[in-house]
Amino acid sequence: MTKLTVGILCGGTSGEHEVSLLSAYNIQQALNREKYEVVLVGIDKQGGWFFGQDDAFLSDVQDVRKAHFDNSMPVASSGGRELAPSALGAALYEVDVFFPITHGKLGEDGALQGLLELLGKPYVGCDVTGSAICMDKDVSKRLLHAEGIPVSKSRTLWNPKSVPYDEAVAALGTPLFVKPAREGSSLGVSKVRNAEQYEEALRVAFALDRKVLVEEAVAGREIECAVLGNERPEAAPVLGEIVPRHEFYSYEAKYVDEKGAELIVPAPVDPKIAVQIRAVAVQAFQATECRGLARVDFFLREDGSFVLNELNTLPGFTNISMSPRLWIESGVSYHELLDRLIALALETRQ
Repeated sequence: MTKLTVGILCGGTSGEHEVSLLSAYNIQQALNREKYEVVLVGIDKQGGWFFGQDDAFLSDVQDVRKAHFDNSMPVASSGGRELAPSALGAALYEVDVFFPITHGKLGEDGALQGLLELLGKPYVGCDVTGSAICMDKDVSKRLLHAEGIPVSKSRTLWNPKSVPYDEAVAALGTPLFVKPAREGSSLGVSKVRNAEQYEEALRVAFALDRKVLVEEAVAGREIECAVLGNERPEAAPVLGEIVPRHEFYSYEAKYVDEKGAELIVPAPVDPKIAVQIRAVAVQAFQATECRGLARVDFFLREDGSFVLNELNTLPGFTNISMSPRLWIESGVSYHELLDRLIALALETRQ
């Protein structure tokens, strides 16, 4: 049997660099070597590309604060100004299908997907359009709202002085969440209760993005749903719940503090409401032109109503990540999930 060569793209220039390496390690270890040849391409924080073919390429992957990769075999210079300048670069063209697991800016926002389109290579996950839509919380909220899908109330800021604290509170209540419009893993997100905290939160968020969202704080349980597919997507039968032990589900709670949150799978949700959540997740997946996979996050209120928080088009594949766990609990093994994602990627080129 001819093996497919799978190229795992990991790292990246965003603040989620190390998280990506943890996901890449798990995928690398789980891919069936009887079916696949596996190569790794690490992207450093300056944009340089590096090649790896063995298990030693990724190091310290048990600690998100220390994870790194071997940068001894460059493929492209920082900034990508010399793409594939050496014989190593030719290896990229031998890859049959890419598996990008690069979270955040330039990895999950359509930029990397556009490069793979130019290479003419199939790849796991959403295309340029779906990736760009879902990475931008402002754009995706407006699109989902137009589709009739409930989302939290928010204001979009291009200038830290454009919406004073009192005006934000009058429109959205208190407390408020302030977040960069185009970041992931809760980077730059703050929960604020007064004007001083608001100003500091805006400073932090605008340091990461030139567009910032101020959102109402929705009182409710954090429920997550995994979706898989292309033209006929399906939601995992099992839902999950995040119970943060911090103020909210921050980056530290997700990846640094082992006791930062409790993940409950399956989530104890009324079956009728669960059906509704799963249906809305698929509707949102299609409305935002997703393909391959996404994790769709909701807030479920006590009265049974819910709002969609966001779609994550390249959810984590670490050993604590919710998306693969939901499929595993639904009867799809980790190995089978990877096989299906690769098959869905190849399907887009048929």
